Amino acid sequence: MCPVRELRVAVTAENYEEALAFYRDALGLPVVESWENEGGSGAILGAGRATLEVLSPSQVTYVDEVEAGGTPSGPVRLALEVEDSTASAEVLEAAGAERLGGPVVTPWQHRNVRLRAPDGMQLTLFTVLD
Repeated sequence: MCPVRELRVAVTAENYEEALAFYRDALGLPVVESWENEGGSGAILGAGRATLEVLSPSQVTYVDEVEAGGTPSGPVRLALEVEDSTASAEVLEAAGAERLGGPVVTPWQHRNVRLRAPDGMQLTLFTVLD
Protein backbone atom coordinates (compact mmCIF):
# COMPACT_ATOMS: atom_id res chain seq x y z
CA MET A 1 0.00 0.00 0.00
CA CYS A 2 1.33 3.41 -0.96
CA PRO A 3 1.37 5.93 1.90
CA VAL A 4 0.85 8.88 -0.49
CA ARG A 5 -2.78 9.45 -1.46
CA GLU A 6 -2.36 12.23 -4.03
CA LEU A 7 0.43 13.88 -5.96
CA ARG A 8 -0.18 17.61 -6.38
CA VAL A 9 2.14 19.85 -8.39
CA ALA A 10 1.93 23.48 -7.21
CA VAL A 11 2.83 26.08 -9.84
CA THR A 12 3.45 29.75 -9.07
CA ALA A 13 2.12 31.82 -11.96
CA GLU A 14 2.99 35.51 -12.24
CA ASN A 15 -0.13 35.98 -14.40
CA TYR A 16 -2.57 33.81 -12.45
CA GLU A 17 -5.66 34.48 -14.61
CA GLU A 18 -3.78 33.72 -17.85
CA ALA A 19 -2.30 30.52 -16.43
CA LEU A 20 -5.65 29.40 -15.03
CA ALA A 21 -7.37 30.00 -18.37
CA PHE A 22 -4.60 28.12 -20.21
CA TYR A 23 -4.76 24.99 -18.07
CA ARG A 24 -8.52 25.07 -17.42
CA ASP A 25 -9.92 26.27 -20.73
CA ALA A 26 -7.33 25.38 -23.37
CA LEU A 27 -6.06 22.13 -21.85
CA GLY A 28 -9.47 21.28 -20.40
CA LEU A 29 -8.50 20.43 -16.82
CA PRO A 30 -11.61 20.60 -14.60
CA VAL A 31 -11.62 22.81 -11.52
CA VAL A 32 -11.77 20.62 -8.41
CA GLU A 33 -11.54 23.52 -5.98
CA SER A 34 -10.83 27.25 -6.23
CA TRP A 35 -10.58 30.21 -3.88
CA GLU A 36 -10.00 33.93 -3.65
CA ASN A 37 -9.20 35.51 -0.32
CA GLU A 38 -7.02 38.18 1.26
CA GLY A 39 -4.03 35.90 0.70
CA GLY A 40 -4.60 35.61 -3.04
CA SER A 41 -6.17 33.24 -5.55
CA GLY A 42 -5.73 29.58 -6.26
CA ALA A 43 -7.30 26.64 -7.99
CA ILE A 44 -6.82 22.89 -7.94
CA LEU A 45 -7.36 21.35 -11.35
CA GLY A 46 -8.03 17.67 -11.92
CA ALA A 47 -5.50 15.97 -14.17
CA GLY A 48 -6.29 12.26 -13.99
CA ARG A 49 -3.91 9.75 -12.47
CA ALA A 50 -0.68 11.21 -11.08
CA THR A 51 2.77 9.67 -11.14
CA LEU A 52 6.18 11.03 -10.23
CA GLU A 53 8.86 10.42 -12.85
CA VAL A 54 12.38 10.68 -11.45
CA LEU A 55 15.14 10.91 -14.06
CA SER A 56 18.92 11.04 -13.99
CA PRO A 57 20.54 14.12 -15.56
CA SER A 58 21.76 12.05 -18.52
CA GLN A 59 18.22 10.71 -19.12
CA VAL A 60 16.83 14.27 -19.03
CA THR A 61 19.40 15.30 -21.65
CA TYR A 62 18.36 12.32 -23.79
CA VAL A 63 14.63 13.05 -23.47
CA ASP A 64 15.20 16.76 -24.19
CA GLU A 65 17.09 15.78 -27.36
CA VAL A 66 14.37 13.35 -28.51
CA GLU A 67 11.43 15.63 -27.76
CA ALA A 68 12.76 19.14 -28.31
CA GLY A 69 16.02 18.99 -30.25
CA GLY A 70 18.02 19.51 -27.06
CA THR A 71 16.11 22.45 -25.57
CA PRO A 72 16.68 21.96 -21.83
CA SER A 73 13.54 21.34 -19.82
CA GLY A 74 14.85 22.40 -16.42
CA PRO A 75 14.21 20.64 -13.12
CA VAL A 76 10.42 20.28 -13.59
CA ARG A 77 8.45 19.44 -16.72
CA LEU A 78 4.82 18.35 -16.80
CA ALA A 79 4.08 15.28 -18.94
CA LEU A 80 0.41 14.86 -19.78
CA GLU A 81 -1.08 11.86 -21.56
CA VAL A 82 -3.74 13.02 -24.02
CA GLU A 83 -5.81 11.29 -26.68
CA ASP A 84 -4.13 13.14 -29.58
CA SER A 85 -0.93 14.99 -28.71
CA THR A 86 -0.75 16.77 -32.07
CA ALA A 87 -4.30 18.12 -31.93
CA SER A 88 -3.97 19.06 -28.25
CA ALA A 89 -0.73 20.92 -29.00
CA GLU A 90 -2.46 22.95 -31.70
CA VAL A 91 -5.19 23.99 -29.23
CA LEU A 92 -2.58 25.00 -26.65
CA GLU A 93 -0.54 26.93 -29.22
CA ALA A 94 -3.66 28.89 -30.11
CA ALA A 95 -3.97 29.65 -26.39
CA GLY A 96 -0.43 31.04 -26.19
CA ALA A 97 1.91 28.05 -25.82
CA GLU A 98 5.17 27.93 -27.75
CA ARG A 99 6.03 24.70 -29.56
CA LEU A 100 9.54 23.52 -28.71
CA GLY A 101 9.50 20.22 -30.57
CA GLY A 102 7.48 17.51 -32.22
CA PRO A 103 5.36 15.76 -32.90
CA VAL A 104 7.91 12.99 -32.68
CA VAL A 105 7.49 9.25 -32.25
CA THR A 106 9.81 8.37 -29.39
CA PRO A 107 11.84 5.18 -28.95
CA TRP A 108 9.35 4.29 -26.18
CA GLN A 109 6.45 4.40 -28.70
CA HIS A 110 4.75 7.62 -27.70
CA ARG A 111 3.90 10.51 -30.02
CA ASN A 112 5.20 13.51 -28.08
CA VAL A 113 4.95 17.26 -28.52
CA ARG A 114 6.98 19.60 -26.28
CA LEU A 115 5.52 23.03 -25.47
CA ARG A 116 6.30 25.99 -23.24
CA ALA A 117 3.14 27.28 -21.56
CA PRO A 118 2.59 31.04 -21.23
CA ASP A 119 3.68 30.76 -17.57
CA GLY A 120 7.02 29.27 -18.67
CA MET A 121 6.33 25.67 -17.62
CA GLN A 122 7.46 23.07 -20.14
CA LEU A 123 4.84 20.48 -21.07
CA THR A 124 5.20 17.19 -22.85
CA LEU A 125 1.95 16.07 -24.39
CA PHE A 126 2.12 12.37 -25.16
CA THR A 127 -0.07 9.80 -26.81
CA VAL A 128 0.75 6.14 -26.27
CA LEU A 129 0.90 4.36 -29.60
CA ASP A 130 -0.15 0.73 -30.12
